[in-house]
Amino acid sequence: MSNLTEVSLAEMTEKHWEIAHAIAQSLVKDGTDVNELGKAIAYLRSILNESDAGDRFFKYLKTLVSHGRQVSHSARTLDYYRSIETACSPLKTHSYNAQTLLHVLSWSSRLVRYYKVSPIGEQTESSSSKATISTAESERQREIKAAVKAQTIEVGQILEAQITAIKGKDVTYLILDTVKLTVKEPKKADSLTVGQMVNVQVTQMRDDNVPKKVKFIE
Repeated sequence: MSNLTEVSLAEMTEKHWEIAHAIAQSLVKDGTDVNELGKAIAYLRSILNESDAGDRFFKYLKTLVSHGRQVSHSARTLDYYRSIETACSPLKTHSYNAQTLLHVLSWSSRLVRYYKVSPIGEQTESSSSKATISTAESERQREIKAAVKAQTIEVGQILEAQITAIKGKDVTYLILDTVKLTVKEPKKADSLTVGQMVNVQVTQMRDDNVPKKVKFIE
């Protein structure tokens, strides 16, 4: 079993990727601070288990725009809120559950960083329609790696993770909504549950700036 599995093929459909890219490109073109999107994602994650999480998330974005002048930290923050609400509006036309919304938006956040360093090329309808699935996946893998590398991660750093599987003493953590790491937790596995949000500490890094090993911390 591989210790690191990218979420792309397991969790994201072609349509999900299309929307994630569109949101990222829209935010980059507007010059939106990606940290504000990160705050919105954090809010969605905090209500993820609520039955109306999706509706509450979109109401949250609307509230930010409506009351942005009271809560904004700078003159541009209100513009950021408007940009985020507009960019995310296509998601409302799909009946996505909260977990899918979280995956799409988390990838959008990472792709914003990718598009900031990689110019957004002109995309024609013909080139898009003729692209094969294998070519699209190959391109996406390069984008995924670039997005992950854009994160500043160090040994000893504490990250939030979601437990996606527990098999015996092996616990699989989803980190940064991007990578999965399966590690042995002989002392903690029995007290953990799938879906639980926990903190893990990076104990070893790969050469390409991706965490290789982590451990659960209280």
